[in-house]
Order: sequence, then C-alpha cells, then structure tokens
Amino acid sequence: MEHDARVRGVSTGTTIMAVTFDGGVIIGSDSRASMGGEFVSSKTINKLVQVHERIFCCMAGSLADAQAVLKTAKFHLNLHSVQMEGPPRVIAAASLLKKLCYQTKDELQAGFITAGWDPQNGPQVYVVSLGGMLISQPFTIAGSGSTYIFGYTDAKYKPDMTREESLQFVTNALALAMGRDNVSGGVAHLVVITEEGAEHVVIPGNKLPKFHDE
Repeated sequence: MEHDARVRGVSTGTTIMAVTFDGGVIIGSDSRASMGGEFVSSKTINKLVQVHERIFCCMAGSLADAQAVLKTAKFHLNLHSVQMEGPPRVIAAASLLKKLCYQTKDELQAGFITAGWDPQNGPQVYVVSLGGMLISQPFTIAGSGSTYIFGYTDAKYKPDMTREESLQFVTNALALAMGRDNVSGGVAHLVVITEEGAEHVVIPGNKLPKFHDE
C-alpha cells in the first residue's frame, strides 16, 4: 500500500462546486490535499485558480496534473485575449480545458469546474470531467466530498438565487461535505464573480456552519 500511495502522489481529494445566481456566479472548494488518499499532505491548498480576470477553475484529481493543465490553459488564454483584443469568453476557457484533458487522458488525471462571467452570456458554469467531457450546468458539485451532498444540493438549489442565498448555499454544502469526507477539510475558499470583477472569500473551518454533532 505504501508503494501504491507514492506512485499515485498528491491528490486534491476534494469537494468543489459552483453555482450561478442572478448577476454572477460563485465557485468554491475546501483546502485539503491527501497523499494517495491515505493521509493529509496539506490543509491549505487553494484549489481555485484564476485563469483570467473573470474566469476561475476548481481542480480535482491529481494536483500536479491539474496544475500542469491549468498552466498551459492560462498561457493559451492570455495569447487568445491578445489576439482578440479583449477578454476570453468563459466557454473558450472551458473548451480549452476540455481539449487539453482529452489530449492527455491516457497520461494525466485532472478534472475541472470552470466558472465565470462574460458580456456575451453572463454567469456560466462548465464541468470538464476526467477524459475531457464538457457540460454546461446552472450548478455543479464534484470531488470525493460531493457524494455526501447530492441530496442537499438537489433539494436546496433554485434558479436565480440572490448573491446572499448563493453564498449560503455553497457555504452550507461545503461544510456538510467537509464534515463527512475524510479527505475534504481545512478552510472554505469561495470566489464571487460578477460584471464588476472577482471577490475572494475565505471561511475558516471553525467558522463554518455545523449541522450535526462533529
């Protein structure tokens, strides 16, 4: 088992999610990374990566693989922005990640949630799964902790929520997953993305809501 853990390396063993609301989108994650799924290697990983001014991604899978894919994606998006003389669309970022994940599906293990705002389509959420499948959704959850909160998110989500309702929705969902999933934890990172820009919110673990006797 020790050899197997070393081979698999650091995983984000994670809970990630994103949701659109009236005027923007919120993307969030926990901050724990695990080694081979067997012990916690870091409590302070920021899994929310800014790939452009109003476009963020969450990482899942192998941390090194996801970081390598995002580094390449950021380079191409910046080049695309210069060529187009304007910011890239959210779908362009998601499609680029889809292409990179598909091209490396036999070598890398990385999946992403892409969320952002652009003038053409407003707030958007896209899922790029392992292997390169691309789906647009009003909200999505992923990672090992997501298995604990499908029922909660399905029951509590509603279209066109306010900013405050969406913040509470994401915070509660992350808290529930982090309370049950042994490879999710640490602090909750959230980014609120609107036409005005992006705001990063960090909620310490001891400030997260509690729903059961932990």
